[in-house]
Parts: sequence; structure tokens; C-alpha cells
Amino acid sequence: MADIEQGSSAALPTEGTPLQDANDTDTLNGTAAKFVATAEGTALAYGSLVLMALLPIFFGALRSVSSSKSKVGAENGYENSSDMPETITSRDAARFPIIASCTLFGLYLFFKIFSQEYINLLLSMYFFVLGILALSHTMSPFMNRVFPANLPNKQYQLLFTQGTGESKEEIVNYEFDTKDLICLGISSVVGVWYVLKKHWVANNLFGLAFALNGVELLHLNNVSTGCILLGGLFVYDVFWVFGTNVMVTVAKSFEAPIKLVFPQDLLERGLDASNFAMLGLGDVVIPGIFIALLLRFDVSLKKNSRTYFYTSFFAYIFGLGFTIFIMHTFKHAQPALLYLVPACIGFPVVVALVKGELTEMFRYEESSPELEAEKTESDKDK
Repeated sequence: MADIEQGSSAALPTEGTPLQDANDTDTLNGTAAKFVATAEGTALAYGSLVLMALLPIFFGALRSVSSSKSKVGAENGYENSSDMPETITSRDAARFPIIASCTLFGLYLFFKIFSQEYINLLLSMYFFVLGILALSHTMSPFMNRVFPANLPNKQYQLLFTQGTGESKEEIVNYEFDTKDLICLGISSVVGVWYVLKKHWVANNLFGLAFALNGVELLHLNNVSTGCILLGGLFVYDVFWVFGTNVMVTVAKSFEAPIKLVFPQDLLERGLDASNFAMLGLGDVVIPGIFIALLLRFDVSLKKNSRTYFYTSFFAYIFGLGFTIFIMHTFKHAQPALLYLVPACIGFPVVVALVKGELTEMFRYEESSPELEAEKTESDKDK
């Protein structure tokens, strides 16, 4: 599924994988024999995948609204630059499919040339660190609500500087408190569990955290950019799934929490189940950031309605459900963006046409703090 690559702390690695079931893929932990799932097991697996895809989109979109209320981190309630949303421009969107293709094909060559065991060991360490940070950030609002008021919440600061005197420059300035340390500790336990066992529950906890952070912190600057991004990755997804065996090969070889999985033999084997249906995080994050943009557009209209958000959210459910139906009918891995992109773009556009707000939708614009600063400096120079 669609992959997103962004050179910033806000970007989340979501290497894609086509939607697959246990009958046409290896398992997360090894190679499975041909497995015929029961109707109940299949329904449970597919239903769980849909639910797991919807949760980070819904809550990530809501959190994206609060993170975009101000262009400045301090006003935004964020004290650390790593928590600031990253704005995706049309130029970034046009580059994404090319960068994603190069990354995907590079991984394919690596798995063909080098030992899969050592590559996955390095990836496990990399995603161990990223997963802990992502899960900690995801848990933070919940911890703020449940943290006992009578316990001291001490403040800490991690500061690295370079140079002395007037030439001193901040490299890292990260502020945190006791609640953040508790979140980090809990996330570390999940991280160790994942590295040692590669258990599908730990995989999903990290995957959900990655997806929610992606939807919350990756902001499209306007609807046109969203159409460029989704359209480009639509072609990317179809080509690499139907045109080659590259994506499926990488998906089978890649042991990292970049896909949501759910066992179809859970009812028979419990938590030790090993025959998985899977959904790539790209098929959650890419439509998710577009849906989050439409929610922020709803808020900008100040009409106390969430028409475009609910329309696109329903469109996502429809598209993902249709993907599962096609895959189950033809017994072949499907590029979910083939069905999600037309639905997530088409449904809101039709609603906007009916309401006479299409021009207003495409004129809606969000700017990053960096772009605002550059514009201010440019105005001063003039």
C-alpha cells in the first residue's frame, strides 16, 4: 500500500503492503501452510482490521485540529518541535510517489542481495526506538487525564547546545515531565515485547501509534495538494501491486510494525494464532491526512457541522469494505488505494457540488509556521 517518506521528525515510516489474507501471504512470524479460514474467523479478522484502521483516522483527525489552531508551537500547546505538525505542500505531494517507489525498490533489492535476518534485525532496532516515541506521544493525552493530582509532576529539560557566548546554538531543547516519563516507560515495555517476541498485538500497538501520529502531525496545506498526493499514490499502489511482485515480496519479508494484522485463526488458537490478514499503514495514513484536512476545513466554515469530515469518513469505510469484498472474491492481494482514493475524493467533492461550496473547499489553505515566517521576512524586505 501507499508509502510515505518525509525527512522530518513528524513523518512516520509507513512502508506499504497490499491488503492480504492468510491464503495468499506468509505470516508475520514465519511461513504458513495453506490455511482455510472459517467464516467466523474471516469476519472477525476483516472487521478488526476495519476498526483498527478507523480509530487512528478518527482520533488523529480530532487531534490534528488542536495542533493546527496556532502557527507557533508555544501557542499551540506544544513545547517541543518534534510535536509540531509538518505541512505537506504540492511539491512534496508530487515527489512522494517517486520517493516511495525508490524506497520500495531499494528494500526489494536489499532483501534479494543481503540476508533477510540481518536486515530485519536492523529494522527492528530502528522501529523499536520510533515505536516507543510514537506510542509515548499517543498515550500522553490519556496520561494527562488519569495522572493523580496529588502526585508531584516534576519538569525536566534535555538541552544540547553548540558553541559558546553569542555563537551558542541550540541543537536539542526537549522539555518533558513525570507523566511523559511514565508514558515512555510503558512504551518501552511494549517495545521490548515486540523486539523479543514479534507478537502481533505489540505490532498493532506500534502500528496504531504510527498511524495516529501520522494523521495528527502530517498536514496537507490544501485540498488540491491532497488530490495530487492521493492521485500519485493511487498510481504507485496499482503499479507495484499489479505490475510487479515487488510490493508483495517486500511485505512478506519486512518484519516491522508498518502494517496492521489480525489472525483469522484467533478463535482456534487464541493469542498464539499465526494466519494473518493484513493492512498496510499507508492505506490508513494517506487517506487519513486527507480526511483530517476536511475536518479542519469544516471547522474553518464555523457552521457547527462536520459534513465533509463525516462524508469522507464514510467514504473511507465504503472504500475499505469494497477492497475487502474484491479481495475475498478474487482471492488476490489488492491495492487498497485503488478503491480508497476515488471514494475519499469523490464523495466530498460531490457533497461540495451539491452544497455549492466546491470553490470554497479548493480555496481553503493552511500554511506552516516556516512558510509564514518566510512570508513575513519577505514582506519586511519589501
